[in-house]
Amino acid sequence: MLEGALLDVASLLASLAAGLGSALLLLLVSQRLWAMRWAATRDPSCKLPLPGGSMGLPLIGESLHWMVQGPGFHASRRARHGNVFKTHLLGRPVVRVTGAQHVRRILMGEHALVSACWPASTRMLLGSNTLINSVGEAHRTRRKVLTKVFSRAALESYAPGVARVVRAAVREWRARAGAEVRVYPACQALMFRVAVRVLLGLEPSPPDMATFSADFTQFVDNIFSLPVDLPFSGLRKGLRARDSMHKFLESTLSEKLASRHSGGRTHADAIDYMLESAREQGVELSAKELKEAAVELIFAAYSTTASACTSLVLLLLTHPEALAKLRAELRAHGDAREDGCRKCEPTLGPERLSRLRYLDCVVKEVLRMLPPVSGGYRTALRTFELDGFQIPKGWSVLYSIRDTHDTAPVFPDPEHFQPERWANEDPDSAEEPGDSIPAAGRTKGACGDAARADARFSYVPFGGGVRGCVGRELARLMLKLLAVEVAGSSRWELASAEAPRMQNVPIVHPVDGLRVRFYGLDANHNQL
Repeated sequence: MLEGALLDVASLLASLAAGLGSALLLLLVSQRLWAMRWAATRDPSCKLPLPGGSMGLPLIGESLHWMVQGPGFHASRRARHGNVFKTHLLGRPVVRVTGAQHVRRILMGEHALVSACWPASTRMLLGSNTLINSVGEAHRTRRKVLTKVFSRAALESYAPGVARVVRAAVREWRARAGAEVRVYPACQALMFRVAVRVLLGLEPSPPDMATFSADFTQFVDNIFSLPVDLPFSGLRKGLRARDSMHKFLESTLSEKLASRHSGGRTHADAIDYMLESAREQGVELSAKELKEAAVELIFAAYSTTASACTSLVLLLLTHPEALAKLRAELRAHGDAREDGCRKCEPTLGPERLSRLRYLDCVVKEVLRMLPPVSGGYRTALRTFELDGFQIPKGWSVLYSIRDTHDTAPVFPDPEHFQPERWANEDPDSAEEPGDSIPAAGRTKGACGDAARADARFSYVPFGGGVRGCVGRELARLMLKLLAVEVAGSSRWELASAEAPRMQNVPIVHPVDGLRVRFYGLDANHNQL
């Protein structure tokens, strides 16, 4: 009887082993066929090989590894295959690109080598009239229209309003008397108020503002959803939220424009600059275009600038020596927040902020260490060469921002927060105003226009080329105003046991929102 039982167990184990072996064999065969399927997309007219790397498992590729490993995924593949490698993420074949030389090729190849690509849900929700969804001549025209929205004159006009909103928010954080503040959600709420009240110049009632904010949150939560318009789907929720926002904007913008034509308004905002710039370009913006542009402006400012503001608070908290130097600079400039009177209206603007050199270094270093967006996607318009490999037409190209900053030779000790590295930056390396490379960190022996051009792309927190962030200077203004306010008026400490882990997808932010307690300081930076 015992012998029979043992034979049954042995038979069962043999069956399981055979089944497992068959399943493993099937997996290996399917994985091989999957790899061959993508190898077949290699352009036969190009003699160069595909980049090294793995396409992962059938259908899912390496998406699970990417989500679980986070930043370690790209670091491990880069160590194995170099700065240009292939993978398969979220249903697409992808070539991951790191390094200034390669990033420059991608960013400067817009419309010729590559084209920006956003998920279908994003294109549907934001609309066809937005800057990020336009290409070719339409993109160039819309970018020209928006350039005036973020001009020097426009920033000067926005600055007092932004400063007032920032001051009110930080005052509210301090008023909680040591109660916990989740900084990332608080910064998102702050940026929403800045975008609606200052940029767009709208003055909704508290109930309307609350409804608009709830709709916008629903919109953002579903902007990267499956492109399936079914009841209860993420896309359907996003579309409902978008329609509700457009209905609200249609009435408020109509009132705003009527007030504008009647001479009832005296200050300029983004809508004013947009309409004026469009006329200069010979373009008349329709009501639909205005609504879509308004939502795009809020969307562009909401997550990325809130991410950078949160990183600023975190890095100053964890590097008290940098905070002490910043406070010393503020004291040397009379606190810098106003003309010597804490109760005065804020008078800070781009010109006054530009005198605060260490503040500028802090902001640059925050954006180097924790750029809000870790990278950007493009689609190859044609097969082209990169680092000795072919990038086949139709493949996605993911250029890295964070990894490029971390591996650039111009940044010694990249893992350390060192605002001083920007103190003697190289003015000839500026890609656009405000983008430059520390002179002390330039690669020794580098010479010539090509080397200088590559060096500029070692620092790309806002992207670059024709798709570079058009609102970069407003983002910097926002960061500087927040830094001046929190450093000059507050002391803050973690409400958690240790600094939180950072999440990189889709926007860089602390996994717990950054739990902090704020306390007030007097004019000499002593705690109240």
